[in-house]
Amino acid sequence: MEQKYLPKHIGIIMDGNGRWAKKRGLPRSAGHTVGASVFKTITRYCSSIGIQYLTIYAFSTENWKRPQDEVGALIKLFKQYLEDALRDFLNENIKVRFIGDTTAFPSELQNLIAETEEVSVNRTGMVLNIAMNYGGRAEITRAVKLLIQDVKDGVLEPDQIDEDSIAQKLYTAGQPNPDLIIRPSGENRISNFLLWQSAYAEYIVMDILWPDFKPRDLDRALDEYASRNRRFGGI
Repeated sequence: MEQKYLPKHIGIIMDGNGRWAKKRGLPRSAGHTVGASVFKTITRYCSSIGIQYLTIYAFSTENWKRPQDEVGALIKLFKQYLEDALRDFLNENIKVRFIGDTTAFPSELQNLIAETEEVSVNRTGMVLNIAMNYGGRAEITRAVKLLIQDVKDGVLEPDQIDEDSIAQKLYTAGQPNPDLIIRPSGENRISNFLLWQSAYAEYIVMDILWPDFKPRDLDRALDEYASRNRRFGGI
């Protein structure tokens, strides 16, 4: 695909791991393990075709409501993934950032998150945002609190608050808004993902579970995106 038709920023809601495992009589954790492998493949593929920003929804603020054994298995999987990423992505020109309140995770995982970001900080290739303990409403609430503090500190006047000042307090400050958001699994929901940033994103829902998602499926989504006429509220 020509570069001019590629989105600069793609968001992906990784959905369907549990259902994939259930269909095969496996524990839900098995679906998450396969889903993590697919995540690595798709990340590398996006980088190779020239995507500039990729935001992956890995763990939402609502996911804590899941059974404790599943949450524990996910945290263990995150730890394994980050250890692998520090080794496997060593020669990849991918800059890794984490968005969300990562202070809620165990200290060992927090340390791995910090190390992963630090190791990749000077890379110049694709920016990979991994959303962990992330929720769009929580992100906007955080931004509002930061702006209130700026007003209290005399850094900002209330009438100076506008869309740009709010955007600068979001986790994705300085990045373009997502052009395309892909949701495998066939579910037609936003699920609290990038609520502010996705105001004019193109949504593509695909009837395929995340563990079965292949680069060719991403290509199909990109072809559909390229065929759309983005008007941003105009004619």
